[in-house]
Amino acid sequence: MGSRIIQFVFFANYFVGLLAVALSVETVFQLEFPHNSPVYYVLLFSATVMYYTYAYSGAAGSAVSANPRTEWYRNHRDFIKQSQKILFLICLISVSVIFFRYYTEIFSMPLAYWLMLSTIPLAAVLYYGLLPSSFNLRNTGWFKAFVIGFVWAGCVNILPVTMLRIEHGIYIADPGFMLWLFIKNWMFCTVNAIMFDIKDYEDDANKQLKTFVVRIGLRKTIFYVIIPLLLIGVLSLLIFTHYKNFKPLTIAFNLIPFLSLLFVAYSLQRPKRILYYLIVIDGLLLVKAICGISGMVLMRYMD
Repeated sequence: MGSRIIQFVFFANYFVGLLAVALSVETVFQLEFPHNSPVYYVLLFSATVMYYTYAYSGAAGSAVSANPRTEWYRNHRDFIKQSQKILFLICLISVSVIFFRYYTEIFSMPLAYWLMLSTIPLAAVLYYGLLPSSFNLRNTGWFKAFVIGFVWAGCVNILPVTMLRIEHGIYIADPGFMLWLFIKNWMFCTVNAIMFDIKDYEDDANKQLKTFVVRIGLRKTIFYVIIPLLLIGVLSLLIFTHYKNFKPLTIAFNLIPFLSLLFVAYSLQRPKRILYYLIVIDGLLLVKAICGISGMVLMRYMD
């Protein structure tokens, strides 16, 4: 029973939806802004689950698969179809509520916001080739990890800040420090995506998809790719904390996820089951959100 529940939560991507909400909450905590509205978080959760489910359900054919996740989708096709319809309806209602409540603020947003926002769904759509005859960014090998990291950073940084402008009229006078917050999350999510490529090493190699792991091997990927990207993320974090005058304890809390990511990367030198990647590696995103929020709560308490 416990195993079925775990598979349901992680294979059906509900945990991924939770991560999107948690990381968005972390963003407003670190910027010391008010929270977004509940309807926005419902929209973000539903859209994230629906997007990932649509992308993965396409891989579930009628034949029995050795991949536990693909097999789960094959055995739950009817549930997935109904779930997708419900999630789409929730997204539609949420978008309608936001639009009719804030349509004046939405249409009065500067062009720069619209241009910035448009890059996120465009990259998300092209990542899985969801448009007819579209370019599938997953097939670009090493580039795909940066794309999915960009989409995640955009969803949990740019979208919440944009919604704060719409819902509360809050805008950032100096967007410079937002850039460093974005880069910090982009690098973290990119490394997270590269670690998932380790799981797909054999399939990617057979498809001649030149990911970092396929090109240079696991050990070099850790030392020449993952560690440098984490260092860029840490540097971006330190610059952001300098802007925000974070206390040392808060900075230390924010460094924990980066160190944990490096530790888990070393553990991947031995083969792991798919649930390990979904629970532990994706779980690091939840650890990141919890540490970021906890650091801010402690800083407020110490003040």
